[in-house]
Amino acid sequence: MTTETIISICLGIGLAASVGFRVFVPLFALSLTAYMGGWELNESWQWIGSLSALIVLGVATVVEIFTYYIPYVDNLLDSVAIPLAAIAGTAVMVSTVADLSPVITWALAIIAGGGTAAAVASTSGATRLASTATTGGIANPVVSTVETGTAVVMSAVSIVFPVVAIFLVILILFIIFKLYKKFKSRNA
Repeated sequence: MTTETIISICLGIGLAASVGFRVFVPLFALSLTAYMGGWELNESWQWIGSLSALIVLGVATVVEIFTYYIPYVDNLLDSVAIPLAAIAGTAVMVSTVADLSPVITWALAIIAGGGTAAAVASTSGATRLASTATTGGIANPVVSTVETGTAVVMSAVSIVFPVVAIFLVILILFIIFKLYKKFKSRNA
C-alpha cells in the first residue's frame, strides 16, 4: 500500500465523519478542492470537480445549513439525513480512495465511509431530538451551529491534513461512544 493510498483513505474517512454532521459541506469541500486541482479524484468520480457540481453542491450546502436553523424542520431533516449520510459517506470514500482493487475500495467505502457517517449522523440526530424535547427547540440553533462548525473544520482538516483527520475521527467516535453510554445508563 502506497503513501498516497493511505492518505486517500484518511481523507475519505475524515470527510465521511464530516458527512455525519452535514451531508453537503464535505461534498462541497471535496468538489471545491478537486475543481481547484488540489485533489485528483477517481476516474469515474471526476464529475464532482466540475463547475456544475461545485455550484449545485454549494447551493445545497447553503440550503442545508439554513434549514437546520428551523426548529422541528431540523428534526425532519435528520430523519432523511441519516440514510443520506451513509450513502454520501460511502460515495466520498469511493471517490477519494486511490490504487486499491474495486472490492477493497467498496468494502472500505461501505464499512469505514458509510459506517462512520451513519454513526455520526445518528448521534447528531439523537442530540437534536433531545434538545427539542428538553428545550422545545430553543437550543437547536446552538446544536446546529456546533454541528456545522464541526463539519467545516473536519472537512478542512481532512483535506489539508488527512492523517490528522483520522485522529479527530477517533476522538469524535470516542465522544459519541461516551455519550451513548451515558444516555443508555440514564434510560436504564
